[in-house]
Amino acid sequence: MSEATPNPWRRRALLGLPLLAAGGAGLGFWAMLRGLGTGSYDPHGVPSALLGKAPPDFTLPPLAGSDLPTLAAADLRGALARPVLVNFFASWCVPCVIEHPQLMALKRQGVPVFGIAYKDKAADALGFLARRGNPYTRLAADEPGRVAIDWGVYGVPESYLIDRQGIIRWRWAGPITEDTVAADLGPLLRRYSA
Repeated sequence: MSEATPNPWRRRALLGLPLLAAGGAGLGFWAMLRGLGTGSYDPHGVPSALLGKAPPDFTLPPLAGSDLPTLAAADLRGALARPVLVNFFASWCVPCVIEHPQLMALKRQGVPVFGIAYKDKAADALGFLARRGNPYTRLAADEPGRVAIDWGVYGVPESYLIDRQGIIRWRWAGPITEDTVAADLGPLLRRYSA
């Protein structure tokens, strides 16, 4: 039996594939760094199919033990008195602790913040709010996380700004910070309050 001689072009192509993949990855990384430098790339700016649309249909139970009203899609549609912020949070979420002072500041400024406890036990969520303060005017429980899936939530915290007509205008994946309020949320609140 004679051995077949390997095709030299095939061998070169196989050797070139890892180099081609590494070059593509390097080009992508360079583009990301350049975008960070120019401000055109935002690592928190996760795209959402819901922007410019009404929130998906949902009805959530109240957070057990809370005396606040619950939340449903009907509460976010139609003529709202002012824009509202819908915030998915959890007691076990470390970034939610970082974000919490900003939610309290928004409440003091009169911004309605509607909370959805995501995959959290009621007692734990209520304990979290008892220790840190309650920024929410409505509070619901999404313990199985099904409503969060419909909203496209990647993780908590995640927030959505709903304008007075009930349209989602902004989404923020991650904790809202002072910088986020100054650069993004504050101008949008002023714009959609008129």
